Amino acid sequence: MPCRLSAIGVVVALLASGFAYTAGWLTPSRLTTTKLIDTFERNGGVHAGFRRNHAKGLCIEGYFQSNGRASAFSKAAVFAQGRTPVIGRFAIPGTNPEAPDNSVPIRSMALLFNEQDGQQWRTGMNSVPLFPVHTPAQFYQQLVASRPDPATGKPDPAKLKAFYSANPEAQAFMTWIKQHPPSSSFANGAYYSVNAFYLVGAAGKRNAVRWSMQPELPYTPLTAAEKGESAYLASELYDRLLTGPLRWHLILTLAAPGDPIDDATKPWPADRPQVDAGTLVVERASSQESGACRDVNFDPTIVPAGIEPANDPLLAARSAAYALSYQRRTHEEALNPALHSDTHKANPS
Repeated sequence: MPCRLSAIGVVVALLASGFAYTAGWLTPSRLTTTKLIDTFERNGGVHAGFRRNHAKGLCIEGYFQSNGRASAFSKAAVFAQGRTPVIGRFAIPGTNPEAPDNSVPIRSMALLFNEQDGQQWRTGMNSVPLFPVHTPAQFYQQLVASRPDPATGKPDPAKLKAFYSANPEAQAFMTWIKQHPPSSSFANGAYYSVNAFYLVGAAGKRNAVRWSMQPELPYTPLTAAEKGESAYLASELYDRLLTGPLRWHLILTLAAPGDPIDDATKPWPADRPQVDAGTLVVERASSQESGACRDVNFDPTIVPAGIEPANDPLLAARSAAYALSYQRRTHEEALNPALHSDTHKANPS
């Protein structure tokens, strides 16, 4: 049991490392974005020029083919029938750009939709539909509890157990992780918004929604052979794309009255209505040294007219943390241009 708690603690810390409280929400003497990011840097180390979370990944490019069905719920141009260019990123959680692919059972997909009217929709999704904590303050407590012991290099099981006992809402996340082995590829996994948003129609009607990208390829779990490899996800994706584009369906799940909108730890019932809004088509991938996604901050609160963030404290937290991460890595790149070179194996973005 202690080992299992340690493993889950590491997963949660890595997944959560991008979530920090907006500096203005809490007084500096209590908690700030800087304090939180400094804390997870102490946990995972500082890797100059890299994102403070999801440091290891690759860029993707393609388009979103809308079928027009979601236009009944949102006035966003991306949902009008037609094609929208997309750039994005596949990655794994963590601060280390050289981490083994199997170090965490989480994958992420981040996307930037470039609407024809000049607006953008940016979204960062994970291969889990829930988050373990409701507030950034809880995250900070969890992050401190997950700090590796210098003697062992692993979190203290007793501290993790105490954290989870004090925060029982994390149980749904942990249960989901145990019941869903990681996918064998970036290409056959589903990705979830985790947080809720609002779709806003032309007449102003608002519908709360969570979304997911559901792959056309059938899910298969990680194989025993892949568990022994340290870097297979990127090369496997490149190989798949040699035979043609990869596709996911954008599924919008609409909330019913009473569903929790501002709490990412709570699932919605499985019978909620869903809308297949169209197909994401990934045509190519590239290294992140020079790929189109390198300098993108995938702040999920950057949305076009027709989409609005819910009043979830984690969304404001993500925005603040992503901004500080961007500032730090670009400052480091400016001081050391070699971080952009082709010899820099992982993406400094």
